Amino acid sequence: MPIYLLWGEDDFTITQTVKKKLKTFLDPNWLQFNYDKIYGDQPNAIEKALNQSMTPVFGVGGRVVLVINPIICQQCSEEIFSQLQKTLPVIPKNSHLLLTSRKKPDGRLKSTKLLEKYAEIQEFSLIAPWKTDELINKVKHMSKEIGVQLTSKATELLVESIGNNTRKLNYELEKLHIYNLDKTIPLDTEVISSLVNTSQQNSLQLALAIRQGDIEKSLQLITDLMSHNEPALKLVATLVGQFRTWSMVKLQIESGQKDDKVIAKASNIANPKRLYFLRKELQFFSAQQLLATLPILLELEFSLKRGGHILANLKTKTIELCQIFSK
Repeated sequence: MPIYLLWGEDDFTITQTVKKKLKTFLDPNWLQFNYDKIYGDQPNAIEKALNQSMTPVFGVGGRVVLVINPIICQQCSEEIFSQLQKTLPVIPKNSHLLLTSRKKPDGRLKSTKLLEKYAEIQEFSLIAPWKTDELINKVKHMSKEIGVQLTSKATELLVESIGNNTRKLNYELEKLHIYNLDKTIPLDTEVISSLVNTSQQNSLQLALAIRQGDIEKSLQLITDLMSHNEPALKLVATLVGQFRTWSMVKLQIESGQKDDKVIAKASNIANPKRLYFLRKELQFFSAQQLLATLPILLELEFSLKRGGHILANLKTKTIELCQIFSK
């Protein structure tokens, strides 16, 4: 299939996927003749892309036309749709049309439905920061691809330090790979701590500090996160997701549910085995306490979206959250 639509917020993985396809489809000696990069906001971008896709290949290899953020994923005129209808089915097999977009294609559009028929569509969304199991699997997958052996504790430390930033994860794994070239022993936490910037605190550590009622540590983490330019709304979204998960787990436990698979499904937890640790973590907290955090977090989100002072609002609401668990 010569047409591809890659979309999602994980820009780094999309870029890596595009590079692999360029390496596969193009002959490097004929690159300047057979490769076109077009930005979706350029005049007549789609028309240019379709015309180039139909242009015969020069020399050896295939042709690639890359369109970045094409408008047809969000809006499409009848004129452009008509051109898509005529061109997409007849693009030569050695010509490849790549469309990349941060935004999810609008499924209501005729153009999207047409792409679903003729294109290979892949989603590249960032893993939610609170989905620890999925982040651990991501680290395992990328470390295997790069050729880095890690202990389970080292893998967990990378997740804590980097979160869902795939670009930074790739950079750190490449660095660890160079360090470990002549060694066969898996890297442990000691090496990770010395080579990886683990001082960058993340939102999950803040959630844990709040749950412990530790005001001093929580405020320090807020300061650290802001100094590293962590987006405030992203931080709040992570806290909401984490406390919602904890609340759902505790509600299930307090209702008498003992089947970990049932609890995991209700709490949107991928690996039921994680419940063993969550039961221990939450044994000293009530569902009422955990649920009480959500209205405060929603107030914080509302205030930030209205343009309230970021640091002052974060610190004030963080103190309120800590007080729920320090009582």
